[in-house]
Amino acid sequence: MAETTGYTLPVWVAAAAKAALLALRGEPFEAEQQLALEAGEVIPGAIPGAGPVAIPVVAASPLGAGRALAVARCEPGEGLDLTRGLVVWVEVSWWPPSSEEVWLQIDAGEGAGIHAATGELCLSAYARALLDGNLRALVPAGRGLQVQVIFPAGRRLAERTSNAAFGVVDGLALIGTQATVQRSAAPDQLAEALAALRLRAAAAGFGGDLVLVIGENGLDLAPQLGLPPGLLLKAGNWLGPLLVAAAEAGVRRLLLFGYQGKLIKLAGGIFHTHHHLADGRAEVLTALAALDGLGGPALAALHGAPTVEQALAALGATDPGRAERLRQRVAAAIEQRSLDYLARYGQVGMAVGAVLFDRSRQLCAQGPVGRPLFAELAGVGLVDLAGGGT
Repeated sequence: MAETTGYTLPVWVAAAAKAALLALRGEPFEAEQQLALEAGEVIPGAIPGAGPVAIPVVAASPLGAGRALAVARCEPGEGLDLTRGLVVWVEVSWWPPSSEEVWLQIDAGEGAGIHAATGELCLSAYARALLDGNLRALVPAGRGLQVQVIFPAGRRLAERTSNAAFGVVDGLALIGTQATVQRSAAPDQLAEALAALRLRAAAAGFGGDLVLVIGENGLDLAPQLGLPPGLLLKAGNWLGPLLVAAAEAGVRRLLLFGYQGKLIKLAGGIFHTHHHLADGRAEVLTALAALDGLGGPALAALHGAPTVEQALAALGATDPGRAERLRQRVAAAIEQRSLDYLARYGQVGMAVGAVLFDRSRQLCAQGPVGRPLFAELAGVGLVDLAGGGT
């Protein structure tokens, strides 16, 4: 059997979906599904050159009346991962498409995370491309396919994630951006990120711009806001070494893009952001608030809030102007502390901007460098976070 460890949740969903579709077509069950995972085949944005990979599935069966179901079991590889052993169900059925281009409908079943604001399945561009690329050739002309993703244990497991902090409710999100699992806190992940950075900087046509994205939510959100995918590099927790390496590789302008509750650590000079090594978020937020003039019970309440998100929301409910100023202070401090960090290693020529988003995946703070840099890279007007553009 082919090596099957180390694959992200979208891969196991795609394998189950393909097995279910073959059952719907009346074809014999195969315990291994050949999936195309890379750009050289049908999936945009991945590493070219690799052939199809055999991904095991547990079972598949027609359900009658144009429906079929398949089951897979997620194996994410070594290391801590709450999706280990997760049972994945995918039900498929025929449906009449509105056009040849709109032939695939992907819905959230039990345990699959949805955006609270829209009720739609939380699905990354990579996950959608994986399903599209591996299923389309199997769907007859003139027919469409409805895919329902079900994680029987997803609702319970989602309580151990930060999904709710990003407006994702009811289950696990399909936000993987590549086939293989990355270990954001592991040294080999840093090595991979450094290698990707050097390859990017050495490529023909490299213009000197780079966007370091912190976390899968950021990597999913950034292109939706207009940031070019070719500029994005997932940083994981190793921000300090990547900042220095970017300057050494010739990056002239670097944008830090991530969740405010994570990036705030940089405002306190913490450049390895894994919570096992350092936290200090409440202390950083409180210090910046004190510099803005906040004191007494309000400052104590800010420090005692369970999360940065809740602290700023509570402050915004009583003093929205101060909360807005505090967010901008955080972004500006991230930019300045990043420059200070670079200077300690003899790197002084790279501009660093910071753009932060909140739990609802809305931009909430932009530093003085980050604001115009984001607008230029995303091809949009300057964004006024108080409402509208300029």
